[in-house]
Amino acid sequence: MSQKQNKLTQTGIVALLACVCCILWGSAIPVIKTGYHLLQVDSSDTASQIVFAGIRFTLAGILVLIFASIKEKKVMLPDRKLLKYAIPVCLAQTVGQYFFFYIGVAHTSGVKGGIITGLGNFIAILLSCLIFRNERMTGRKLVGCVLGFAGVVVINLMGNSLDMGFKLIGEGFILIAQLSYGMSTVLINLFSKKVSPVVLSGTQFTMGGIVLALIGIGMGGHLGNMTAAGLTIIFYLAMVSAVAYTLWSILLAWNDVSKVAIFGFVNPLCSVILSALILGEVKQAFNIGSLMALILVCAGIYIVNANRPNRDRYTTLFRSMNGSFASKRAIHPRPCGSFQRSH
Repeated sequence: MSQKQNKLTQTGIVALLACVCCILWGSAIPVIKTGYHLLQVDSSDTASQIVFAGIRFTLAGILVLIFASIKEKKVMLPDRKLLKYAIPVCLAQTVGQYFFFYIGVAHTSGVKGGIITGLGNFIAILLSCLIFRNERMTGRKLVGCVLGFAGVVVINLMGNSLDMGFKLIGEGFILIAQLSYGMSTVLINLFSKKVSPVVLSGTQFTMGGIVLALIGIGMGGHLGNMTAAGLTIIFYLAMVSAVAYTLWSILLAWNDVSKVAIFGFVNPLCSVILSALILGEVKQAFNIGSLMALILVCAGIYIVNANRPNRDRYTTLFRSMNGSFASKRAIHPRPCGSFQRSH
């Protein structure tokens, strides 16, 4: 177990797996748009979008539990202990995050929605450091978050304008969704140390997906034109959620929230690039703005995760020199008037 732990805490491994998650999530955006078209879901039909998400996450949860059962060579079903942890994660992540997100997106611009969504990673780190006290808030974590968020702002503002209006049902709901995301990230970090992160992920997805689907149906949502192509899209998106969220949960089980969550700023970059490749939006993706965003996000990730043995050594040396200088100054005090300007 210690060897597995060592591998999953290595920065290179964390970066590789986190970027795989972001690429998978990034591919989901253009595929979801294609799925809406195939299943005749209008962009303003929030209820049907929630039904779509519910079916996707229910299937994702079932796939994760099947994978866990094959791996353990026995049927992996949640017991009472696991349900105690899965329910709050389910309410925060799958139900809370996506319910408020889909309604909020329908009542705001894509630019503001994208920028507020970028706050989720920042919120997760702040909650972990300041509320749950799982790790220390440091200057480099704060700077890294600011740079990563700046990258998200740049990628969303390319060729667009930003108004400062704020509506509860629009921008407010997206902000609530990101608070839910941040809370679920910290809860997964805590609970995955007590139960299997794979079974936890599968259980909360299955329960949350069912709840979302029922909420969407209750709001009058439905999916039409269930063709083979439409079912393939849903299955692909379920696989994306199953693989990406399970990998993310495993990384959170072995690492601090800040070390993993900072990679979430890569997600919108992957979405823009993959949308360009899949939907033909090339001019919107490959320009100086996207390059600036990439540099900002990479800088933020580096600052948060870079090893700093030399810095610590230099800090110790500086402090000892400063202490020596202070003692000398105490022996030979400077006259009080030496800094005063003569008149």
